[in-house]
Amino acid sequence: QVQLVESGGGLVQAGGSLRLSCAASGRTFSSYAMGWFRQAPGKEREFVAGQTWSNGSAIVEDSVKGRFTISRDNAKNTVYLQMNSLKPEDTAVYYCAADSGVGRFVRRSRSSYNFWGQGTQVTVSS
Repeated sequence: QVQLVESGGGLVQAGGSLRLSCAASGRTFSSYAMGWFRQAPGKEREFVAGQTWSNGSAIVEDSVKGRFTISRDNAKNTVYLQMNSLKPEDTAVYYCAADSGVGRFVRRSRSSYNFWGQGTQVTVSS
């Protein structure tokens, strides 16, 4: 059974930074792709960034490009989301997810991800 545990959320002022972590356990993840999603109140869950375990191929959504960076530590089975220059509109619950279907590239579709963490709240005050 795959387990994903997020941490690192919290309250930060606009312009500040946070680093989210997602610790993965229960499988060998070398063939997986990992994604970060977020869901603001009253909105759909949306893709933010993703990266493959195998070759590190990564994509970041335009809405956060230049501010958010995704990275991984294979030895620790941990994926990170570094968030800089945070804005109030970044306020959401952030979820880590694992896609076991295709490991060579990242998919944006929420339905492609079959394992999810419990989420961590990020609140950005103005």
